[in-house]
Amino acid sequence: MPSDSDDRRSTDHHGHDIVDPLYVGIVTVSSSRAAKPDPDDPGGDTIQEAFEADGHEVQERLLVRDDYSAIRTAVRRLVARRDIDVVCTTGGTGVTADDVSPEATSSLFERELPGFGERFRSLSWDEVGTRAIASRATAGIAVDTPVFCLPGSQSACETACEELIVPETPHLAGLATRHRTGTDDQTLADYQTD
Repeated sequence: MPSDSDDRRSTDHHGHDIVDPLYVGIVTVSSSRAAKPDPDDPGGDTIQEAFEADGHEVQERLLVRDDYSAIRTAVRRLVARRDIDVVCTTGGTGVTADDVSPEATSSLFERELPGFGERFRSLSWDEVGTRAIASRATAGIAVDTPVFCLPGSQSACETACEELIVPETPHLAGLATRHRTGTDDQTLADYQTD
């Protein structure tokens, strides 16, 4: 689906490319929540609230179980859409056997953003101390789309979004798509079905 990203593309006061407002996709990863008919989703709600508070728009929210294929498929479909500028997942970043969100998302990355995970764990240290080392939060660029893989806790989502993701992602999205400026954008149907 074509996007009006050219209408939302500009530069900030430093002359850096930005996309604003951002169109956001959120994937909540939780087998227990996915099994409920009307589940609560505090992590997803927190991510949505953080983006919307800064004037961005959430286009889609998905809920999937803790399963590599389900997570990868959901993220892959979102990054293939031209009306999605950034994707955030919440849940599945710990160290239990079914915590596979980092592997599922990073398998789609063309470029990693290691600074995100490093800085997120540093910020988390102030909140949870040594437990910060158990977080495998990660980020990267997949099909010109910044993707952030966050823990499931509401506090972690709030810290990541308010301190790192929301302030920087308009610029990341601008840089990641700069090569498409002024060109005909083709659909990514092949990527969605591969």
